[in-house]
Amino acid sequence: MFRGRTFVVVLDEGLPEFAVAEALLDLKALQEVGVNLVIAVVGEKKGGGAVAERAMDIEIKFARVETLDEVASVLERGQAAMMNCRAGRVLGEEMSSLGTGVEAAKLIGLVNGPGVLRDGQPLHAVSCSALTDLGEVPEKGGAIEGVELLKEAAAACQAGVPRVHILDGRRQGVLAEELFSNEGVGTMVHADSYRQVRALREDDVPELLAMIGRSVRASHLVPRDYDEILEKAEDFLILCVDDNVVGCVALHRYGEHPAEVACLYVKQSHEGLGYGRALVESVEERARGLGISSVFVFTSRAVPFFENLGYDSASMDIVPNERARKFEESNRGSEVLAKELT
Repeated sequence: MFRGRTFVVVLDEGLPEFAVAEALLDLKALQEVGVNLVIAVVGEKKGGGAVAERAMDIEIKFARVETLDEVASVLERGQAAMMNCRAGRVLGEEMSSLGTGVEAAKLIGLVNGPGVLRDGQPLHAVSCSALTDLGEVPEKGGAIEGVELLKEAAAACQAGVPRVHILDGRRQGVLAEELFSNEGVGTMVHADSYRQVRALREDDVPELLAMIGRSVRASHLVPRDYDEILEKAEDFLILCVDDNVVGCVALHRYGEHPAEVACLYVKQSHEGLGYGRALVESVEERARGLGISSVFVFTSRAVPFFENLGYDSASMDIVPNERARKFEESNRGSEVLAKELT
């Protein structure tokens, strides 16, 4: 996914030596898988410094540059470009201009501090459009620490950098954890679509089958195979986080009868983040768009969840005969809940 992309990584002034060393090792690994790197060092004097020496020690392929005009040719020949951040800010205008100038996919600031926190915890993914006055998160949560960093990240997104990451550079493994986990460990301000609900594509089917396999084995869901899902592909919606499938839901229609909300699943690693609610609300919106006035669901373990979304206990009389027969044959002991869509 990262091969051929350009990342601008900024190392804050005063980062401990061990943190710089570990960050450079991670950057070397990224370079080896084909990521184009621009390494900006805050506070380092032009022409050298401890970061450049450490990079040479671990054999990162790099060249020192002084201007943006030099970066493109260095990247084209397979080297990282290392430069001094003269303005002394991790995510200021200079780094924003650098990110847009090299068409970076990510601008990553490894700061010498905790980064952006809300109630003492990292504020994770934030859409640039969700920020009011460039630094305030609406409605939810408590006071924000690191608002200036958040403002700078939002400004970089508005300038054209798709994603800006603010990481506590002192934390061990922070760069790898941020890049190689769906939710990350720092703060990401994004201008593109980080989380989306979309229609199922054929290349999603293997991922969907793997995702629901655990519940199928535990008899929480009806077994399905590749051809069956592909045949009903238009019924499914997929929730993606950072282009990775993490949840699904289906809407099965039965003529004039209520439609069925089915195959709701969220990966175990992503439970408790509101993704199940997002999927149900999305499939209900699809039903409304199709002119469907009511839906029903069979569930054995998620009755409280659906009740919180406005579903009530219902009679089997609302279930189409063909679906009722399949339900009786499955012997799952589920309850029927229904909801009127307005």
